[in-house]
This record gives sequence, structure tokens and C-alpha cells, in this order.
Amino acid sequence: MFERPRQILQMIRFSHTLFALPFAMLAAVMAWQIPTSSGERVEFRIQDLAGILACMVFARSAAMAFNRLVDRRIDALNPRTESRHLPSGQLSVHSVCWFTVLASAGFIASTLLFLPNRLPIVLAVPVLGFLLVYSLTKRFTSLSHFYLGASLMLAPVCSWIALRGVELEANPADGLPSLVVGLAVMLWVAGFDMIYSCQDAEHDVKVRLRSIPARLGIRAALRLAALCHLGMIVVLALLPQTALLAGPEVPLGWIYHAGLVLVAVLLIYEHALVRPDDLSRVNLSFFHLNVVVSMGLFFIVLVDLLS
Repeated sequence: MFERPRQILQMIRFSHTLFALPFAMLAAVMAWQIPTSSGERVEFRIQDLAGILACMVFARSAAMAFNRLVDRRIDALNPRTESRHLPSGQLSVHSVCWFTVLASAGFIASTLLFLPNRLPIVLAVPVLGFLLVYSLTKRFTSLSHFYLGASLMLAPVCSWIALRGVELEANPADGLPSLVVGLAVMLWVAGFDMIYSCQDAEHDVKVRLRSIPARLGIRAALRLAALCHLGMIVVLALLPQTALLAGPEVPLGWIYHAGLVLVAVLLIYEHALVRPDDLSRVNLSFFHLNVVVSMGLFFIVLVDLLS
């Protein structure tokens, strides 16, 4: 009875929702705690929290299922991925198609929770379309890592829009903090996706897929990933200064900056784990450390804003 749902959750790697969800919640906490231009705070509503959680889960589930569908033949050619659920026949194309449709419908329906803010409803289909297109990008551009980063960048940006849509319509600069967090997310994701893609560099060249490791080589890809993560730290360090650009003041202090130093140390350790001639610890670098980074940043911002 529960075997098929369990296989579907394994297929979409449901646990990897922990990469983007903390950043969506980080932006939500900021949106609730930072006063608007009128000096008031956005009202906390449990339905808004439920909407953010539901949209994140449904959107990522739809995107991952679609990715597995369109990549099933490519996955079948790769020794690392040939045992995935679709290439190995554990799940049928028909069932995954239906799951993708239902998850997409769930995402669109979840935006109704943000009413009377209509912006999430208006943006639901364009956002979903943007997320699904990622699955095709490795076929035509080596910048697919940055497209993936831009997809996860939408997590904090969309959370902000969902909670402060009225303020944004009156004052577009109000969205600057979410854009800064989003840019940091994009650089972070692009960096760790390059590291992860190093495992498939030879295969990508063989089957003519585009990626930074396939185009520039593993050593150069790891260096570029390190630059992306350096850029992430710099961008996050500038987050409290967004008020200088006519956006809302972000009251983050020493707790945030001390936590950011710890995040930088974690990222340095992540890169120390992976070498051009030894990719055996990529999975440790990819999942465990990056979950700590995303969850850690969320709790650091939460503690700082509430202290």
C-alpha cells in the first residue's frame, strides 16, 4: 500500500527539500519582522506559513518529477544513475506523469492561501514554468548550474512577495532584502551543483550534455565553485546594508555576522573534502554540509531578529 508513495518520495529525493525551504522561511521571518515603509509589521497568519510550506513542497516535487521524466533515457546511459526508479522500471512513466501533474496543481492551488494578496496566484504558472525548464538546460548551455541556482533563488523572493505583496506594489524597493538573499542562494546552489556535477564530467562529454566540469574540466570547475561560494558570503555580508539602496532596514547584528563566519568555515571544509583526483566524498559535501549551511543560516537570522 505504501510502497508506491515511498518510491516516489525516493525518486524526487524529498529530503533535499531542506536545501531551499530554510531560505524560504528565512525570507518569511525577515518579511514578518522588518517594518514596512509605514513603520508597521506584516501580520503573521498561520495560513501564510502553511502556504509557504505547501508551495515549496509541491513546486520542488513537480520540478524533480519532471526532471526524472525528461532525463530518464539519459539516466539509463549513466552507470551512476541507471538504477534510478524510471530507468530501472521501479516506477512507470504514466505514474510519474500523473504525480507531476498533481504536484503542479497542488502548487498552483496552494497560492490561494495568500489571498487577498493576488500576486502569488498571478505568478504561479510563470514560476512553475521557470522551474520545469531547468530540466532541459543541460542540453543547450553549460550555465545550467546557474539556472538551477536561479530556480532556488525564487524560494526567498517568492516568500517575500507572498507576504509583502501590497507593500511591493507601492514600493518596489521593499523587495531588495529578498533579492540579496536570493542572489546568495543562486551563487551557493550553482557552486555546490558544479561540485556534484564533477562526478559526471566524462559521461557528460560522451553524451554531449553541457556542464561546467565537462566544458572547463574538473579542476577549473572546483575553482569556479569556490568563487561562487566566496561571492555568496560577500553578498550575505552586505545584506544588513540594503537600507542604503532605499530598501527596508535589515536589523541584523553581531549574531548574524558571527554565524556567517561559521558558514564560511563550513564552505571551506566542503571544498577541502573534494579534490580533482578524489571525488569520493562529493555526496557528503553535497547533502550533509549544505543542509547544515541552509538550516544554520535560517536559525542564525531567526535568533538575531528575535533577540
